[in-house]
Amino acid sequence: SKKKGLSFEEKRARMMEIFFETKDVFQLKDLEKIAPKEKGITSMSVKEILQSLVDDGMVDTDRIGTSNYFWAFPSKALHARKRKLQELESQFAESSQKKEALEKSIEKSKIGREDTADRAALLKELAALRQKKEQLKTEIDKYRECDPDVVEEMRQSNQVAKEAANRWTDNIFSIKSWAKRKFGFEESRIDKGFGIPEDLDYID
Repeated sequence: SKKKGLSFEEKRARMMEIFFETKDVFQLKDLEKIAPKEKGITSMSVKEILQSLVDDGMVDTDRIGTSNYFWAFPSKALHARKRKLQELESQFAESSQKKEALEKSIEKSKIGREDTADRAALLKELAALRQKKEQLKTEIDKYRECDPDVVEEMRQSNQVAKEAANRWTDNIFSIKSWAKRKFGFEESRIDKGFGIPEDLDYID
C-alpha cells in the first residue's frame, strides 16, 4: 500500500525536533539536507514549514552578513506555548463573558412576553386592528376618485382632451370646405367617403 504523507502539523513537530535534539544553529540549505534524511520532510516543503514556525514565534531567526540563521531551544518553545495558551484562555474568557451577557439580554427581553392570558388577548386585539387597518385602506382606495386632488387632475385631463377634440373637428371642417370649393363635392358625399358622422360638431 502507498505510504501516507506527513501532515503539515507533523512536519512542524519533526522540524522542531531537529532544533531540540541538536541545540544547533542552521541555515535554510542545511535544514533542506537534514530534514529529508532524518525526519522524512521533503526538501521542497522545508522553507514553508520553517517560515510558519518563525511566524508563530517557535523558531528564532537573524541575518548575519548575507545569510539567514535559524535556531530554537526547548525553553523558547515552552514560553511560546505558554503565551499561546494564555492568549487562547483570554479569548475563551472574553467569549464566555459575551455569551453570559447575551443570555442575560435574552432573559431580560423575555420579561413581559410571557404566554399569559392578557398577552394572548392583546395579541388577538392587535391582529384584529391590523386587519381593520387593511380593510380601511381598501375602502379609502375605493373612494380615491373623490379626492379633491384626483378630481382636479381628472378635470384638467378632460379639458386637454376636449381642446384636442375641438382642434381636430375644426381641421375636419376646414378640409371639407376646401374639398367642396376645389372639387365641387357635396358635403354628404365627403362625409360618406371619409366616414365622417353627419352630426359631427364641436364639444361644449
